[in-house]
Amino acid sequence: MLVNSKQILEDAKANGYGVPAPDFFDLDSARCFVEVAEELRRPIILSFAQVHCGMGLLSLEEAAWIGRHFARKTQVPIVLHLDHGTDEAFLKEAIDLGFTSVMLDASMQSFEENVERTGAMVEYAHARGVTVEAEIGHVGTGANYDSYENSDSVYTTVEEAVAFVRQTGVDSLAVSIGTAHGAYKNARQPVLNFQRLHELGKAVPVPLVLHGSSGSGEENLRRCAAEGIAKVNVLTDFFVGAMAEIEKVGPATYLELKAAADAGMKNMLRRCFAIYQP
Repeated sequence: MLVNSKQILEDAKANGYGVPAPDFFDLDSARCFVEVAEELRRPIILSFAQVHCGMGLLSLEEAAWIGRHFARKTQVPIVLHLDHGTDEAFLKEAIDLGFTSVMLDASMQSFEENVERTGAMVEYAHARGVTVEAEIGHVGTGANYDSYENSDSVYTTVEEAVAFVRQTGVDSLAVSIGTAHGAYKNARQPVLNFQRLHELGKAVPVPLVLHGSSGSGEENLRRCAAEGIAKVNVLTDFFVGAMAEIEKVGPATYLELKAAADAGMKNMLRRCFAIYQP
């Protein structure tokens, strides 16, 4: 069942749990994620990132067809979400193709420009029944992470987050509290600022989103979901899970390798549900 994110994330915020938002990158990964959601009878946010188009993995049209196809085959609520969209034309095309949620990432722009661009996108998307996520602060990369104090992240302030939501009408807000995208340098786990998360959760009226969850540690993620994060983005952990299963099985053929990779991704998503929704 294809839905937007509003009711799903508002329920998660109200009841203190997190909804997994796995990034799919081909048909198999999308199928795996929806099958696990069906198995557990829980909603998910099926995400596709704009950057994946540039990597030659899927076109936007292909991603839209795949997401709609699998979502409409199940009664479990599935959000088809465009992740980290960086230009309005691309997001509008995604909406026209059937995405039910979009993220405009203008987090590296000035506060004023982020507000202006996000507010315009909210107006466009809401008129079409689509929800909008934005980011305030900036979640950096794991490759540049040495410590909480030494990273390329820009941490979210409560004052800017509250003002941003009020001025844009955005439906959910990605915040920076110490995580980073991709694998962490030297495989270290980040130190997260839970005090800031508590302050944001109390002051910001819309559901909060965590980017860069992969490799952040189960206890950190369990606390995030219980203490204010309603949506948890995941990608790198699925690559890790797929490779672990491939190495464990030692497939002799290409089809066996694909089956092992799918099993590894499914196991990782089951683990995510167990962490975010105990």
